[in-house]
Amino acid sequence: MRRGQVDTGTTDQRLLDSAGSTDWVHTDPWRVLRIQAEFVEGFGALAELGPAIAVFGSARTRGEDPDYLVGEKIGGRLAEEGFAVITGGGPGAMEAANKGASEAGGVSVGLGIELPFEAGLNPWVDRGINFRYFFARKTMFVKYSQGFVVLPGGLGTFDELFEALTLVQTQKVTSFPVVLMGTSYWQGLLDWLRGTVLAGGKISPDDLDLLTLTDDVEEAVALMVKARDGALPTPPAERPE
Repeated sequence: MRRGQVDTGTTDQRLLDSAGSTDWVHTDPWRVLRIQAEFVEGFGALAELGPAIAVFGSARTRGEDPDYLVGEKIGGRLAEEGFAVITGGGPGAMEAANKGASEAGGVSVGLGIELPFEAGLNPWVDRGINFRYFFARKTMFVKYSQGFVVLPGGLGTFDELFEALTLVQTQKVTSFPVVLMGTSYWQGLLDWLRGTVLAGGKISPDDLDLLTLTDDVEEAVALMVKARDGALPTPPAERPE
């Protein structure tokens, strides 16, 4: 929807907002069916996708930005190695990865989300699903991706990154590679994690080993290929006692 037809609220907001009227007591049970429908649609559309890598990054990345070109190259190389490429389906870095995958003849997937300030899936998405609920969408990323490549981004990118790390750390999912693309962008975050969070005993050294920082597209793609082919070592947290 555009212009005057844009809904300034979201379905997630209405689900989670229990303030005011108690009408939600009567409507929430029916929302369960809509939530169920999103999971059914997602599972049905992606069940036979095959090996896939999720690529995250800022929707604000412009076409002339070097990060956009890196996104295109990542998408294309992953497609050439037989991976489907899954993004959030939006503009910017997500569009770049979808474009690279599509132009390389691969499967380009977009998992969109209902937002009042974004207008649908980017034109390079070949297989797309629009979600109302963030948690349903996040499940699809984790369930159908064998690795994450994270380009420079903002709060949404941080959310996906740290959720993935938490799920791996707590062994809620099988460990998979997480690559941060762009040393100049991400180095400060890693320095803070090591110098403040690790130094303060809030994480373990093994937690930092879950991340790979690089500027090299080929290194990132090779890591995903090794993970798919079972050539990566088992993380310490998952090794038998």
